[in-house]
Amino acid sequence: MRVVVASRLFPPEVSAGAFRLGALGRVLAARGEDVVVLTSTPPSHAPRTPDAPGVEVRRWPVLRDAGGNVRGYVQYMSFDIPLLVRLIAERFDVAVAESPPTTGLVVALVAALKRRPFVYYAADVWTDGVISMGAPRPVVSVMRWMERSVLRRARAIISVSDEVTDRLTLLGADAGRIVTVGNGIDTDIFTPAAVPADDGSYFVYTGTMSEWQQPDVFIRAFALIAEEHPDLRLRFFGQGSVESELRSLADRLVPGRVVFGGVVSPGESTSWIRGAVASLVSIVPGIGYDFAKPTKTYAAAATGTPVLFAGPSAGADLVRGNSLGRAVEFTADAVAQGMRELLAEAADGTTAAERPRRAAWAQANVSLSAVAEKVADAVERAAQARTRRIMDGSRMTGGGERRSR
Repeated sequence: MRVVVASRLFPPEVSAGAFRLGALGRVLAARGEDVVVLTSTPPSHAPRTPDAPGVEVRRWPVLRDAGGNVRGYVQYMSFDIPLLVRLIAERFDVAVAESPPTTGLVVALVAALKRRPFVYYAADVWTDGVISMGAPRPVVSVMRWMERSVLRRARAIISVSDEVTDRLTLLGADAGRIVTVGNGIDTDIFTPAAVPADDGSYFVYTGTMSEWQQPDVFIRAFALIAEEHPDLRLRFFGQGSVESELRSLADRLVPGRVVFGGVVSPGESTSWIRGAVASLVSIVPGIGYDFAKPTKTYAAAATGTPVLFAGPSAGADLVRGNSLGRAVEFTADAVAQGMRELLAEAADGTTAAERPRRAAWAQANVSLSAVAEKVADAVERAAQARTRRIMDGSRMTGGGERRSR
């Protein structure tokens, strides 16, 4: 079986979407499938890592914003328009499309032309996202039409959580075609056995810094406790649309105490998380992402490091229900109190004692390899369903010919 994966993000880019598809490619290749990935040329700051064995990766240059992201309508089109030509020229039995819906629509069109099935990997609900960003009504309407069109045409839809599944169903997706696989983290990389970074006492934030996370809440909270802990630091790794605002805020409130380390490899990120007092995770309540369960939570749990989560109930319940750290309201005062409590646990040995249990929970529940196996099953079923229909049609045709004789 020849599988084509179409995504603007793929390793070595450091993002949850890239990790998901990288794991899927590895699993499909290990099963003996012929895997081709049509993706973008990575930014200059991406870590240099080899492609997975058995996965053919074909890259194409795209427009990126100042932070190196393929983010925005023009940037999406710079990937999607060439993708149309690239995909028409490609032979495949089944295609996998990663969001946004613009990419899904291109894949749906080519799949229809070639009479091949495609699978849509829905990690987010993009209509909710553009609404949360205050997009004009015409933009919301177009996005809703595109997303619904992709969902209705996909042979299978991959959802990362029950909450996302509910939102997809409300958008018109056939519940029978949705496969809820959960989300995961690479527990071979994110592990309690990682060598912790030796940088004293610090809290760490890793990954995207965007409007729907607003991690400035952590800087404001840190400013409330900075004098109580003169040796404590706050570290940020990654990039995003609000990074410059975070830097300005840190210089104003706690100059010299907040360090921005840029984009780092997953292995280096693991070391920083492993050595932290806690890993910081946030979702802004009430802007359309209340259902989100960020992979940052899983990465921290896999190393055994506690999470300090600020945000709505889906992410908070995950942390509280599995004793993964602290879940607090999205306010500087509440976050500051959570920081104090986690500093106390680090000092009295609670964090070290809980580390094996938290890591074992992650290994059992959020292994990215296990998630990728479920997705690979769905991809193979989508291709096999078409094969069965062709065979059934051939048998019917043959029977008709015999009767006519």
